[in-house]
Amino acid sequence: MTDFLTSVFSTEGILIGTIVPFLFVLTVVVFVHEMGHYLVGRWCGIGVKAFSIGFGPEIFGFNDRRGTRWRLSAIPLGGYVKFVGDMNATSTPDPEHMEALSPDEQRVAFHNQAVWKRALTVFAGPAFNFILTIAVFAVMFAVYGRFVSEPMVAEVQPDSPAAVAGFMPGDRFVTVDGVEIESFSDVQRIVSGRAGDEIVFVMLRDGEEVTLIATPELTEREDALGNIVRIGVIGVVNNEEMGQPRLLTFTPGEALVQAVEETGHIIARTGQFLQRFVTGREDRCQLGGPVKIAEMSGQAAALGFEWLVQLVALLSVGIGFLNLLPIPPLDGGHLVFYGIEAVIRRPVPERLMEGIYRVGLLLVLGFMVFVFWNDIFGC
Repeated sequence: MTDFLTSVFSTEGILIGTIVPFLFVLTVVVFVHEMGHYLVGRWCGIGVKAFSIGFGPEIFGFNDRRGTRWRLSAIPLGGYVKFVGDMNATSTPDPEHMEALSPDEQRVAFHNQAVWKRALTVFAGPAFNFILTIAVFAVMFAVYGRFVSEPMVAEVQPDSPAAVAGFMPGDRFVTVDGVEIESFSDVQRIVSGRAGDEIVFVMLRDGEEVTLIATPELTEREDALGNIVRIGVIGVVNNEEMGQPRLLTFTPGEALVQAVEETGHIIARTGQFLQRFVTGREDRCQLGGPVKIAEMSGQAAALGFEWLVQLVALLSVGIGFLNLLPIPPLDGGHLVFYGIEAVIRRPVPERLMEGIYRVGLLLVLGFMVFVFWNDIFGC
């Protein structure tokens, strides 16, 4: 019995060591996303019926003075803001319900608002996720600084893509795929997501620029949390002597700029990964769902609270990006409809919109089943 209690309630047990960190990470990300919808919707004069963290039966809730029901629900795998006039949590319009609204409710109903107000309210959710990521990185850079190394080649591994391409010790990276390089981590960031792609490297060698072409090969590495990840490498090594690692410190303004740039890099990498995944060029095992997030949350919590906060930032930007995909019922799908409405000066026909929503919902549910399958049965 003692062993069972220890395995559940100790800091390394499933409750304190995994479930609590997972709920912390997911709740923060979902709360910020939904708060974006809520705050901008309220600013646009839209009435809010409910703000829920989680789905399903309500565990705890209360009504505020504006009549909004704030809920904590039983299934902690998302959340929603339900505006006046919505049929469900995906902001699908309900014509019959809309007709039954009082004049005051009609005035604040979501679907009666100008298209720019609806679009801004929908976009605010992902935007707040990006803002959260920027804020976390800005604080981390301001408090801890950032270690960087000179983009130098100290060693070329035998028979590697770099060796075949003609890289030599002492070479300095100038550009990779047209992107100017400032540190060795810039090289790793670009190369790691481009396995199988020919990349053009401009190197500085003995005072002259040399152009080399190499194709990164896929290899397994262990990340900072101990997970095995598959990334692209060309087979060059940087060391302390050549890289001269140093800690950069930033003012709050500089930290903010660095945070925006880092968030932009993550968004670009996410888009690149999804593009390669759709074309069959990425390993499906790289995708995970709630079980994988819970596992990573526990690993991050074991390393310290700052690691858990960084995981919040990474998950937040991922959630923001995925929600902007042009697939109903995701936020990006709504934005596509609003864009069409703005161009043709009238709403998309209800029957057409309903059909597209059903197809989109099937795609989203299929993706959810896919990541759950990866989580449970592995690869």
